[in-house]
Formats: sequence, C-alpha cells, structure tokens
Amino acid sequence: MQLSAGEFANVLLAFFAIMNPIANTPIFLALTDDLDSATRRNIAIRALLLAFILISGFAIGGNLLFQAFGITLPALRIAGGILVAMVGFHLLQGETSSVSTPKSAVSGTPSESALGIAITPLALPILAGPGTIATAMSFSAGAPFRMSLEVIGAFAIVCLLTLVCFLSGEKMVAYLGRSAIKVVTRLMGLILAVIGIQMLIEGIGGAVTDYQNESKQPAASSVPSSDS
Repeated sequence: MQLSAGEFANVLLAFFAIMNPIANTPIFLALTDDLDSATRRNIAIRALLLAFILISGFAIGGNLLFQAFGITLPALRIAGGILVAMVGFHLLQGETSSVSTPKSAVSGTPSESALGIAITPLALPILAGPGTIATAMSFSAGAPFRMSLEVIGAFAIVCLLTLVCFLSGEKMVAYLGRSAIKVVTRLMGLILAVIGIQMLIEGIGGAVTDYQNESKQPAASSVPSSDS
C-alpha cells in the first residue's frame, strides 16, 4: 500500500504550510545576523539535517517514544513555546546571547557555540516543532512502513526548499544592508515571541482538554456491586 499522487501532494503541502520556509527565512537571518556566510551556510545545513532526522524518527516511532517516556504533545508545545518566546524576547531587545545570536570564533573557524543555534532554536522547535511533529505522526500513525517512508520523502522535499530559501537569504542581506536587517531582526523578534506565546496557549489548552477528558472517564470499580 502506498500514497496516491494526490495524497502525497496533501502531505507535501501540509509540511510546507507548517514549516513555512518563506516566513522562517527572516527568522534565520535574524538569528545569524552577526555570522559570516560560511557559518550561516553550515548552520542552515545542520539545522535542516537535524530537523529531518527528528521528524523521520517521529514518523516511524513517535507514538512509541511518547508512550515510553510519558510525553504528551501539549507538554511539548508548552516547552517549545517558552523557548521560542525567550528567543524572540532577546531579538526584540537587540540582545545577543548563546541562544539567539552567538558569535563565531575570531580565527574564522565556526565555534561550537555559534553552530549551536542550528540545534536550538532552529531545528527544535522552529523547524521540527510540535506542529511538524504532529503532522508527521498523524500521516504515518498506523500506516505501513512504506507509507511512512513516503511521508519522510515529502518532508525531505520541504527541507530542500527551506535550504534554498535560507541560502538565498544571504542575497537579501547584501541587498538590504545591515541597518535594514537590524530592523528585520527586531520585527522577527516580535513575531517569534508571539509564535512562542501562541504555542504556549495551545499547549496549555491541550493539557486542560486532556485533563478534562481523563476526569470524565468513569472509574471501573468506583460503584460496588449489590446483592439482590
């Protein structure tokens, strides 16, 4: 059993809408504003490669992983929302930190602290966030292994498109200039903070809904049987 052309297109469009490469490109530029082009390229490749590995893992065995560690999707949204909101706050204030805009080494060789933003916040939770994870798990849950591979293939295409957008962003820096990029950095900081708060709200709402559903379930042995 495999996905039809229409179903594959739906999966591809769903991943594209969640990842939104066009909207994430200014965020990528803001996070890598003070870095050279070689370091920026390495960060883009590392972030997308890690996002691909994470989403592939969740597409194949995400449900088992969540059950094994007792993790819920609302908890993931809450943690990711807090992290994204913190990064957005730093960008909005024009501050530099190891989370937002770490510096590269003086020798010109990228430092591990600079490349660290490829992991957080780029790969997780911006690229491979709760929405992307939920999309991968929903399309591959209970499906044959071949269909899971096709879902992973659709995500790989979106990752390649995102990489093209990220690398093309360097031309945007050269065209707009550093001052305009500083303005974009503040604007993206505000947007990123709002995204983080929205993720937090959705996580809290999901947690409350799960709690209410669990509380409504009747206890099996709460009513003792009576002898007639």
